[in-house]
Amino acid sequence: MSDHDDHDDGHGHGHEDWANPGPDRETSPMQDFSTRDVGVGFAVMLVGLVVVFGLPLVLA
Repeated sequence: MSDHDDHDDGHGHGHEDWANPGPDRETSPMQDFSTRDVGVGFAVMLVGLVVVFGLPLVLA
């Protein structure tokens, strides 16, 4: 048997545990988001842009 056929990592956990998370686990790109979430993200982005670019221009 080669090393690639052995799924045991030496700690009793197989590599398939992280490779195949299962049907009840979601990752971020799969999660739904609402229009409100988009609006909050846009507002946070605008505040960040004002802090990063606006304040230095005003204070210069």
